[in-house]
Amino acid sequence: MSAKFDRRHFVAAGTTALAMPFVMRNASAQAAWPSRQIRMICSYPAGGQTDLLARAYGEFISKQVGKTVVVENKPGASGAIGTAEVARAEPDGHTMLCSISTTYIMNRVVMKNPGYDMDKDLALVSVIPGAGPLLVANPKTGVKTLEDFVAFARKSGKVNFGTYSAGSAPHMTINELNKQYGLSIEPVHYRGEAPMWTGMLEGTLDAAMGSYTAAQSVLQSDRGTVFAVHSKKVDVIPAIKTLPEQGATSKFFTVSGFSGWAVPKATPQAVVDRLAELCVAANNDPKVKEVLTTFVLEPAIGFKESNALYQRELPIWIESAKSLGLEPA
Repeated sequence: MSAKFDRRHFVAAGTTALAMPFVMRNASAQAAWPSRQIRMICSYPAGGQTDLLARAYGEFISKQVGKTVVVENKPGASGAIGTAEVARAEPDGHTMLCSISTTYIMNRVVMKNPGYDMDKDLALVSVIPGAGPLLVANPKTGVKTLEDFVAFARKSGKVNFGTYSAGSAPHMTINELNKQYGLSIEPVHYRGEAPMWTGMLEGTLDAAMGSYTAAQSVLQSDRGTVFAVHSKKVDVIPAIKTLPEQGATSKFFTVSGFSGWAVPKATPQAVVDRLAELCVAANNDPKVKEVLTTFVLEPAIGFKESNALYQRELPIWIESAKSLGLEPA
């Protein structure tokens, strides 16, 4: 009996010893992080929603960890340029990505080689579920509802619609509306949301889709009229109905989309968890609250919740993206 007891303890001790290096590595990684400045690469231009989220959350993280968080804008190729740089970075928690659904999901469909594989090269940390993007029409169209827009598109024959990149949510929205209503709306792709709204201000677009706040320059100058929101009502404009409420039937109009953060895949889980905790804690920061309120966004959610949302919406995004019929470039 005594011998059996000793053997059991010997096996348990051995198992514990084998586990110790993993535990110590994770504890050490968490204790040592961060040891220097953190780079937060924003894969879209300055001035848009993604950029302002990166700066607000980055400032909070900097205060909490005692190291500078430098936000670097690396736009281009639907977010792929900045994302590929993060994917190649040292997986030690000192390089983060701030981007959107297009980067995390659609680029795998519309690009032959975006320079990264989301599932192999990156780990999603925390996301901010999307609010209802606005669909805005040029006042010259006379459009005030989805029904009006469909009628205008049919009558005009040639209608353009601004997007902030190929394969983006606005691009897929156009495609789904074209399929349902038998239209031939043409997408006009920009390198980010801010330049897209500039195009709307200049009067070169018939319509466009994007965030509530970024659209204010257009709305406040009477250069645009909101005729729908994507999938969620926007509290500050409750009279504007969602696309499904106005008869649009695509499953794509049930997804929220998101903005959020990722790190290189091999980053220690202890560091990933800490970053996710910081993103969630930042929701209570006054500056972060201001940005969330301004863009009518929900707060950032934790690591498990973020990855569950990603897995739930992934097949819908992929199905819609593939239906664009784009030849991967």
